[in-house]
Amino acid sequence: MLTKIAGGDIIDPVNGRLGKGDLWISDDKIVAAPAAGAADRTFDAAGCIVMAGAIDIHSHIGGGNVNTARLLLPEQHAAHQARPATTPLSNAGWSTFQTGCLYAKMGFTTVVEPAMSPGAALHTHLELADIPIIDKATLAILGNDDFLLSMIRDDASSQMIEDYVAWTVASTRALGVKVINAGAAAAFKENVRTFSLDDVVPSYGVSSRKIVKTLQAAVASLGVPHPLHVHCNNLGSPGSADTAAATIAAAEGLPLHLAHLQFYGYGTEGKRRFSSAAARLAELVNATPEVTIDIGQVMFGQTVTVSSDVMRQFSARGSAQPKKSVIHDGDGNGGGIVPYRYGKDFYGTMQWAIGLELFLLIDDPWRVFFTTDHPNGAPFTAYPALFELLMSREARTEMMAGLPKSAMALSTLAAVDREYTFEEIAVMTRAAPAKLLGLTDRGHLGAGAIADIAVYRREDNIAKMLGQAAYVFKDGDLVVQDGEITHYRWGKALRLNPSPDKAMLRRLVDYHQQRYGLSLDWFNFPDSAIAREQPFGEVACRT
Repeated sequence: MLTKIAGGDIIDPVNGRLGKGDLWISDDKIVAAPAAGAADRTFDAAGCIVMAGAIDIHSHIGGGNVNTARLLLPEQHAAHQARPATTPLSNAGWSTFQTGCLYAKMGFTTVVEPAMSPGAALHTHLELADIPIIDKATLAILGNDDFLLSMIRDDASSQMIEDYVAWTVASTRALGVKVINAGAAAAFKENVRTFSLDDVVPSYGVSSRKIVKTLQAAVASLGVPHPLHVHCNNLGSPGSADTAAATIAAAEGLPLHLAHLQFYGYGTEGKRRFSSAAARLAELVNATPEVTIDIGQVMFGQTVTVSSDVMRQFSARGSAQPKKSVIHDGDGNGGGIVPYRYGKDFYGTMQWAIGLELFLLIDDPWRVFFTTDHPNGAPFTAYPALFELLMSREARTEMMAGLPKSAMALSTLAAVDREYTFEEIAVMTRAAPAKLLGLTDRGHLGAGAIADIAVYRREDNIAKMLGQAAYVFKDGDLVVQDGEITHYRWGKALRLNPSPDKAMLRRLVDYHQQRYGLSLDWFNFPDSAIAREQPFGEVACRT
């Protein structure tokens, strides 16, 4: 089928298309304008902005922690009615259905779950397969597991470590690697309660810095497109900006991605010993081109913090709102679920302002990524309101007028005039995420790209405009019209498939037998376990 999206304002920074024009789709791909022949269907996009489908690189949408949060907070989450028996997890309420629908309504077509425990890979992929419309991907967690820490302690060769990382990524069907408070979960098991970049894990004798650098090098050597995704030490602590600064300096020329930098933007000035260090961190990011970051923006209201940083969540449980939480430990990271409400008090205001400062003070939209660390800073449904804050100084000023002056005095936000343009939004939410993840087939509107397209009707209310797309196409299929889902379809999970050496496979077989008394097959699964036709889409490693 030949489809024409006619007369829209096309914003495609990758291909330099910034102006009125037509966009053509043949079946599931974007194509050049045909020399002759009429379209089978035409959509009038006059007065509309046309962009590629948006990509979210960091949103907790599947896995054990997410489900535990649903169980902990039934008053915040209503499971939907039962669904056909042919779908994965068909004996559970259809909780995940709304995730895909709500993302699609905003024009998002690809979302990355950034924290998959390798031992829970099958369940995570079953749940992701339950999310309609959008494509998904995962990042496998390493850095607190006994096998890796033992290899680093025993001075294993870089090739052996690369083979282990390759096996983990391939067997879990991941798109990259994440390290969470490197070494801290292992230290937590020995009653350590604070852990910094140069602290050493008891029983292993390796520092957090050593773990990060080892994984950074392995990921780069394997050609994994996405740099090592780092959840730094000391999240949420006053003075955590020092940890973030040290981690940025540790990049040392190799690509490194720092997650939810807002939660490390905290200084120690003022009578409360809590202030904004966003300007300092933004300056460091601007000066360190090998570093990319996502924000983890805080928005006011009720949410729940969901993290595999068991040490941080254990220390935060006293601040739970409402007063209940879950902390769990195990091989690797463990984790915690702590509900929280960000109020318009001093601390909530500081966190809100710090995230916006980072967005606005980091110069290059190709290196700063749009996230709320869903649901930690706010649910992803807050994205439209956040777009408005970034694109309108007036909207920020209006919000700041009702916030504590004592907090705003410790932030530079009021002095920042910058307003994001639609072109910068397209870079930050489309072109740059695709580049960071190695997804050459999306994030742009050039011929040959998959037809993931979002069309928005221009209006003064930015939040309404970007929250309810006029049209959204997924693989050329119209899935949203006038802000409503037309029908649902199934996307794919995007994965890498590096090949580890067979000697590493034999070593892992022995390790799992001795450690767990189980076959390695217990920690792997065939693609056919996901009850979808072609459930995975393969992404190439860089050569």
